[in-house]
Amino acid sequence: MAKVTSEKSLNTKATGIIALAVMFSRFLGLAREVLFNALFGASSMGIFLIAFRAPNLLRDLFAEGALSISFITIFSKKMETESDRSAWILASKMMTLTSVLMSIVSLLGIIFAKQLIGILAPGFSPEDAQTTVLLTQIMYPFILLVSLAALVMGMLNSKNVFGMPALASSFFNIGSIMGGALFGWLIDPHFGERSLIGLAIGTIIGGIFQLGIQLPSLRRVGFSFRPDFRWNDSGVRSILILTLPAIIAASAVQINVLINSSFASYIGKEAVTWLNSAFRLMQLPIGVFGVAVATITLPVISRIAATKDHSQFGMTLGRAMRLAVFLTMPAAVGLWFFAKPIISLIYEHGKFHAQDTAQTAFALQFYSLGLVAYSCIKVLSPGFYAIDRKWIPMFVSFLSIGLNIFLNYFLIFILGMEHRGLALATTVSATVNFLVLYFLMENTHKLQTIRFLNSLVRCGIASATLAAVCWVALEFFANFIYSSLFLIRILSLFLAIFFASMAYLFACLILRVEEANKIISAVLHKLPFLRKA
Repeated sequence: MAKVTSEKSLNTKATGIIALAVMFSRFLGLAREVLFNALFGASSMGIFLIAFRAPNLLRDLFAEGALSISFITIFSKKMETESDRSAWILASKMMTLTSVLMSIVSLLGIIFAKQLIGILAPGFSPEDAQTTVLLTQIMYPFILLVSLAALVMGMLNSKNVFGMPALASSFFNIGSIMGGALFGWLIDPHFGERSLIGLAIGTIIGGIFQLGIQLPSLRRVGFSFRPDFRWNDSGVRSILILTLPAIIAASAVQINVLINSSFASYIGKEAVTWLNSAFRLMQLPIGVFGVAVATITLPVISRIAATKDHSQFGMTLGRAMRLAVFLTMPAAVGLWFFAKPIISLIYEHGKFHAQDTAQTAFALQFYSLGLVAYSCIKVLSPGFYAIDRKWIPMFVSFLSIGLNIFLNYFLIFILGMEHRGLALATTVSATVNFLVLYFLMENTHKLQTIRFLNSLVRCGIASATLAAVCWVALEFFANFIYSSLFLIRILSLFLAIFFASMAYLFACLILRVEEANKIISAVLHKLPFLRKA
C-alpha cells in the first residue's frame, strides 16, 4: 500500500532532480547558442535555425509532445491495471512502429525539403534557400533518434527513474557542440556559411548521444527490446488515437514559434536569430521548472485516472500548477528587468554585436510576459489525455494558432512592431490557450481555483518586491552591471539576481505562500544544521 501511495503522489524530490538535470541541459544549450552565434554571426545562424526548424518541430510534436504524452499515459495505465510484462511488450511494439514510421518521415523530409523551406522561409533569397535546404536534408534523420529517445524516457519515468532521462538532452548538447565545432572547422576554418554543414552533422551526433545514454538505465529496469510487428493491439491503437489530436494540442507554443519564424523571414535573417536566442533564454525557466513539474505529474495523474476514484486528480493538477506559478513568476519578472544585461553578458561576443543584443532583449521581454502560461500549459494539457478528453486540447490549440497568425500579421504589418510583435503574439496566444484549458478542466475536475488565485495574487505581490530590487539594481548599480570588465559584470548581475530572489522568497514566507514553506521545510530537513540554527 505504501508503494501505491507514493506512486500516486507528487514526488518533490524527483522534481528537484529533474530541475537540476534540465537546468544543466539548458545551460549547455545556451552555451551552444552562444558559441555558434559568436562563430557564425546572427545572419548565418538564421539560415541554420530555419533549416533546423522542420525536424525540431517534429521533435516537439513527437518526442516532447504527442508521442511522449500518449505513450506515458497508456504505458503507466497498463502497469497499473495489468503487469510490467504487458507494459514491456507494448513498449517493444511501439519502438518497432516508431522506428518504421519515423524512418519514412525522415525520408519524406529529405525528398520534400525544398518545398518545406519554401513554406518556412518564403522571404529568403534563392542562395540562402538552397543552403537551408541542404542543411535540412542532412538533419532530418534527427527526428528518428529523438523519437526513440522519447519512448525510452517515458518508460524510465514510468518506473520512477528521472535523473538519466532528464540528463539525456545534455548529451545532445554535448554531441552537437563537439560535432558542430569540429566538423564546422574542418569544412571551413573561417566559419563561413559553408561550415554550417558541420553544425548539421553535429545535430545528428547529438541525437545519437541523447538516445544512447539512456539505454543502460533501460536495461537495468528490466526492458529488453525485441522487434515486434504485431501492431494490431489495443495498447498501440490507444496510443495512436491519443497521438493524433495531441500532435497539435501539446505543441501549440512550438507551432506558433515556427509560424513566427516564417513571418520573421520577411524582416530578415537576423530576426530569426534574435527570436531564437530570446526563446532559448525563456526555455531555461520553462525547462527547469515547468517541464520538471509536468514530468513528475503526468505518471501520477495517469495512475489516478486508471482507478475508479478520481477525487485526487484535480487536486494533484491544481497543486502542480501552483508550484509552477511559484517557480516561474519571479523568473518572468527577472527576465523582463534584466533582459539586456543578461543577453549582453551571455551572447555579445564575436560576430554577435550590441545591436543584436538590444533587439534580442526586446524579444525576451515580450516572451517573458507569457512564461507562467507556458509552464502551466506544460502541466495542464497532458491531464486531458489522462482522462481521455483528447480532442479538447486540440481544438483549443487551433484557436491559439489561429489567434497567433492574426496577431502576427496585425502587429507586424499594421502596427510595425517587427520581431517584438512576433514575441508578443506568441505570449498572448499561449495565455489564451492556458485560460481556456483551465476553465474546461475546472468544469470536470475541480482544480481548487480559489487556492490557485490566492497563490497567484500572493506570488504577484512577492514578485513586486523582486521587481523593486531589480529596479534599484539597474538604477543605482548600472555602472557595475554594464562594466567593461567581464568579471565585475558577471559578479554584479549574479548578486542582483541573488538579492532579488531572496527578496521574493522572504516575501512569499511573510505572505505564507504554501509552496515557499514546503521548499524551506524540505531544505531544512536535508540540512539539519540550518534547522538547529
